[in-house]
Amino acid sequence: MIKGLSGFLYFFCLVTGTTSCISQERTEIRNLKGFEVTADSLSVFLQSRMDTLNIPGLSIAVINDSKVVYHHTLGYANLGKKLPVTGKTIFEGASLSKSVFAFFVMKFVEEGKLDLDKPLYEYLPYPDIAHDDRYKKITARMVLSHRSGLPNWRENEDDKKLKIKFEPGTDYEYSGEGYQYLAMVLKHIEGTDWNGLETIFQDKVAKPIGMKHTAFIPTPYTNENKAEPYNNQRQRIDWENDYWYKKDKGKFVAPASILSEPMDFSKWMIAVMNQEQLSENSYRELFKHHSKISTSSTGINVYYTLGFLTADKAYSNTYFHSGNNAGFTCFYLMDTEKDWGYVLFTNSEHGEKLGNEVWDYFETEY
Repeated sequence: MIKGLSGFLYFFCLVTGTTSCISQERTEIRNLKGFEVTADSLSVFLQSRMDTLNIPGLSIAVINDSKVVYHHTLGYANLGKKLPVTGKTIFEGASLSKSVFAFFVMKFVEEGKLDLDKPLYEYLPYPDIAHDDRYKKITARMVLSHRSGLPNWRENEDDKKLKIKFEPGTDYEYSGEGYQYLAMVLKHIEGTDWNGLETIFQDKVAKPIGMKHTAFIPTPYTNENKAEPYNNQRQRIDWENDYWYKKDKGKFVAPASILSEPMDFSKWMIAVMNQEQLSENSYRELFKHHSKISTSSTGINVYYTLGFLTADKAYSNTYFHSGNNAGFTCFYLMDTEKDWGYVLFTNSEHGEKLGNEVWDYFETEY
C-alpha cells in the first residue's frame, strides 16, 4: 500500500482508537496485485511482526474471490495459562462495530421504520443534549458519517458532559456518542430493551449471514471463549473492573461492543462484497462519500461513508475500518470489485498497526 495513506490510517487508528492453526482451501493466496503469496511466507511475516510488536495473540482470515483461502491463529489467548488462540477464540471488535451497525441500520431503512434524513429527536428526544436546540437537526445520516457535531465520548471532554461542538451536518468529528444515540432510537422504534435489540440484530443480520458467534452483547459462548486483553508490555488488563466495561455492561454499544472472530466476521464481509442481504440502493447509501477526512501525501483523499472508511483513485472500491478497545485492536479491509479482503483481530494494543502493515504486505509485487 502507498505509505502516505498507510501512515494516515495508522494515525486515524490512534485517535479513534506461538501456537498455530491453518486451514485454507489452497496453498496459494492472491494479493491485491494479483500475485500469488504462499501461506508459509504470510505466516512467517505475521509471526515476525507479532514478535516485534509484542502482540500476545492473533487470528486472521484472508478472502479471495469471496471465499476464505487462509485462516491462521498465532500466540496466546491467555498468557498466564498458556492457552493458545484457536478458531474458537473470541475478540472484541471495538470500532469494527460501526460498519456492521451501519449495515444493521439499513435494514430499518428498507423496512420504512427509519428515514436517514429525518431528525432523530422526532423518533426519540434525547434529554442529555436537549438544552442545545441544534440537536434537533441531527439525523441518522449525520450520525453514521460522523457529522452530528457530537464528541467521540463525553468522558473525553474537559467537563465530562455531552455537548454539540459544531452545527450538525457541517463538519466531521468521529463520534461514538452519535452512534449510541442512533442505537437508542432503534431500540425505541422496536419498543424493546438492549437485549431485545440484540435479538433483532441476530434475526436481521447475524443469522441470515451465518454468523454464529458474533454479538454486541456477550453470550455464554463469547464469555467462555474470549481472549484476555493485554497492554504494550504484555500485561493483562483488568477489564472486569475497567470503567468502560462497567459502564457498558449488558448494553448494545453500537460503536464499540461487537464480539467476533475472523471466520465469522468474514461471512459479513463476503455478504457485503457480493451485495447480499441489502438492496442496491442501500449499498449505494452505505458506500457514498459523506465526510472527507484527509488528503495523504500521495494525493489520495480519504473519506468516511456510512460506517466505512474508503479512499479514491486506486482505492475507490476499498472499504476498511480499524478498532481499538483496551487490550483489543483489530482491522479489516475489503475490495468490493476484486472480492478480496482480510480481517485481523488481536488481544494487544498494536493490532491496528499490524493491520496496516498487512495491507502494505499485500500491496507488494511478488
